[in-house]
Amino acid sequence: MTGQPGPGRAGIIDAHHHLWVRARHPQPWIDPVTMAAIDADFEAVDLAPLAGAAGVTGTVVVQSIASTAETVDLLGVAADNALVRGVVGWVDLTADDVAERIAGLRAAPGGDRLVGIRHLVQGEADPAYLDRADVRRGIAAVGAAGLVFDLLVRQHQLAMAARLAHDLPDVRFVLDHLGKPALGRPDLADWARDLRTLAAPPNTTAKISGLATEVRRLPCTPEDLRPAVDHALHAFGPDRLMFGSDWPVCLLATAYARWVEVVAELLGDLDAPGRASVWRDTARRVYRLGAV
Repeated sequence: MTGQPGPGRAGIIDAHHHLWVRARHPQPWIDPVTMAAIDADFEAVDLAPLAGAAGVTGTVVVQSIASTAETVDLLGVAADNALVRGVVGWVDLTADDVAERIAGLRAAPGGDRLVGIRHLVQGEADPAYLDRADVRRGIAAVGAAGLVFDLLVRQHQLAMAARLAHDLPDVRFVLDHLGKPALGRPDLADWARDLRTLAAPPNTTAKISGLATEVRRLPCTPEDLRPAVDHALHAFGPDRLMFGSDWPVCLLATAYARWVEVVAELLGDLDAPGRASVWRDTARRVYRLGAV
């Protein structure tokens, strides 16, 4: 590897990464034993050289805990950092005043960088969480505010996410990490079926992100990921897929630069417009990032 971006990859948008300073916002989900590689603070200054070397010129930072205070701080980072072009934050979807809470975030420093809302659905104990009327009312308010709703679900929750996207056609949905397919397991048929269903309505897009940590065998190779990525390309098409690093979580399985190279190999059969869609154009359009 040369440390320089490959052909056609200048101006990448990394549509999914995280930042945290644990003294301000503890990350209780990090196990210091099994997740030692990310049991540290990660700030925009740490990401900048990695992103620059990979040809990334703009990013979307995504919430990691259910905290409005964290979202306010991420908006502040975006206000002071030209690299961070968008923030996917958090609000309590079950609150009666979701619209007012979103307005409050937009009034904070960097509030113009708020592009979406996410909830950690993958950790919800209620198996019907996205089917609930109160949750759907909150997500509808997210859409009415002109924001994306990022879907963080596991493979078994994809069918529920597909129902949600079908029933709320005015909301733009972005599926994180392709729904966390069980890579390396013998059968992806259920995931593939449910991903096709989710991809059917035009208000859905997805991120090629977070897959390296779903592979049992490390380090992962492009061939470990190819079945899932090829199916996503067939289901959504490149104009509804976007690149994300999932940094620093990706460090549990791979380096930032290596992940970019793996995705580049997986996109190798696409034509130039298709590659441009995944690397930058889809994220720009869906998150309404403007020129980056």
